[in-house]
Amino acid sequence: MVSLIEALFLGILQGITEWLPISSSAHLALAQYFFSIKADLYFDLILHLGTIVAVLAYYRKEIIGLIAGVLKMEKEQLRLAFYLFIAAVPTAIIGFAFKDFFGSMFSNPGAVAVALLVTGAFLIVASKAKERAENDAKKSFVIGIAQGIAVAPGISRSGATMGTGLLLGLKKEEAAEFSFLAGIVPILGASLLEGRHAFSTAPELAPLVLGFAASAIVGYLSIGLLLKVLKESKLQYFGHYCIALAVLVWAALALGA
Repeated sequence: MVSLIEALFLGILQGITEWLPISSSAHLALAQYFFSIKADLYFDLILHLGTIVAVLAYYRKEIIGLIAGVLKMEKEQLRLAFYLFIAAVPTAIIGFAFKDFFGSMFSNPGAVAVALLVTGAFLIVASKAKERAENDAKKSFVIGIAQGIAVAPGISRSGATMGTGLLLGLKKEEAAEFSFLAGIVPILGASLLEGRHAFSTAPELAPLVLGFAASAIVGYLSIGLLLKVLKESKLQYFGHYCIALAVLVWAALALGA
């Protein structure tokens, strides 16, 4: 089990990187590799649940409105719910089909660095996209494919979905909101599936509580930061960061770190 310091560190790292387009899975994998941190499966589960709570809290009005609208059979909310469902289908298919392959990357920092480089280049290209269209079923399906590919550590889920939305012509705010909402069910579902056998032994409570709180609080703040960066059309900064991190990882590996 992780120590309290490690729990706080990983919780903050998860909170910062889950919703920013820089790949939380890459950062957690690299942190555990280079700092020799041994986090159990149930700890990773708790960190993801913390960031899910963050997005539920941040978009609580939209989520409540979506649920209420669906129950009232309102056309606009039914359309959004349908688009979210359409996006979830390819995500689930790709996630299950390539689960083992993507999972093997977690212990391979060189492969993670390659994925980070791809994410960085993609974000830089997507930052130059022009707003020209509304979302529809086809766009939602393509965004879902991008989200499925983002199961690979180093491919940012939020970066892949938002960047794809931008390239398809969606407005920045629409692409961001759809990305966050589209991530709730897959992340929660994957966490619960992976966590079915995670609590076979009684875990220490304090590191779990600390990690959960840190990821939830920092995750909430990171959503606001991302929306501000998007509004200022500076998404490419995250792309440059991902590329720099990839180069740093390769340098560390070359030096025998």
